[in-house]
Amino acid sequence: MTCEFINDLGLKAPIFQAPMAGVATPAMAAAVSNAGGLGALGVAASTPEGAGKAIRETRALTTRPFNVNVFCHAPALRDNDRERRWIERARPLFESFGATPPEQLREIYSPFQASDAMLEVLLETRPAVVSFHFGLPRPEQIEALRQAGCRLMATATCLAEARQIAERGLDAIVAQGWGAGGHRGVFDPDATDEGRSTQALTRQLVQEISLPIIAAGGLMDGADIQHALDWGAAAAQLGTAFIRCPESAADEAYRARLVSGGGTVMTRAISGRPARCLVNRFTAWAEDAICEDIPAYPNTYDLGKALNAAAKERGETGFGAQWAGIGKARGDIFPAGELILKLEEERRAAASNGDHRLEG
Repeated sequence: MTCEFINDLGLKAPIFQAPMAGVATPAMAAAVSNAGGLGALGVAASTPEGAGKAIRETRALTTRPFNVNVFCHAPALRDNDRERRWIERARPLFESFGATPPEQLREIYSPFQASDAMLEVLLETRPAVVSFHFGLPRPEQIEALRQAGCRLMATATCLAEARQIAERGLDAIVAQGWGAGGHRGVFDPDATDEGRSTQALTRQLVQEISLPIIAAGGLMDGADIQHALDWGAAAAQLGTAFIRCPESAADEAYRARLVSGGGTVMTRAISGRPARCLVNRFTAWAEDAICEDIPAYPNTYDLGKALNAAAKERGETGFGAQWAGIGKARGDIFPAGELILKLEEERRAAASNGDHRLEG
């Protein structure tokens, strides 16, 4: 089944580029796919019109399969008192940049399961792969996408989530380890997170679930990819490794911080959901915030984006959503297509050499 999934996509390398909303671009996705991997677009932050435009732009650059990712989070539970307290907590920061915080927070992103318009875009454009993060869509949405010929994947951070994905009849599972950059794919952000490493989670899901498993989290080079295959994964998904590619939409400050020292931290403060980010002024400001202080996703993100915009107006770049995985320091700068070729060359060398270095 594992080989069939990769073979059906016609991949030359078992390498998936993570969707990375706000960083991945049509040029990046197309370059990855043209080089034999699976490129990806994250459209969760896009309008249906913007998503359709990005998909068409990608298709104009490649005839190869690529993945389109959407978010299936629960609608925000509004708590006006909590949101007001969070705004007031941030007010001194805004004022330090000569700005004022928003008067109230907006629910800036709609979940896919509530968006018939986004479903229609996917049914019209028919990307080869559609993937889901934060949960699963409605059964009728899954069936419609399947009837349109799309292969379907979803992120799991634990065995229980993986079992739900398998029960809904999807084609593959992305096993997201604790070290992955960006948002945790947990279905319920308020439940206890097992925090399993990529290695541990991949091995567990391979043992317990019959679907192909795509390992994700902290993987940066070809040897890491080969390790994932040795754990039983069908492929590896990398995100942070692509941030410094010239096709990336990441700004220069974000790129520079990847290699300037410092670590990463899991935080809810930027968006309202747990996400792994570079340690920066935003995460330092939020160190003493507890979950009960922070409003729901994506309302918190509305304030985070406003704060980052105010800071950047004054030349401060430490308040961005600078998502990154634990392997960030091991990245190189290559065009996305060249990076795929390099990663596959490294992977083959690791397989030949029997390199069994384990992921941390």
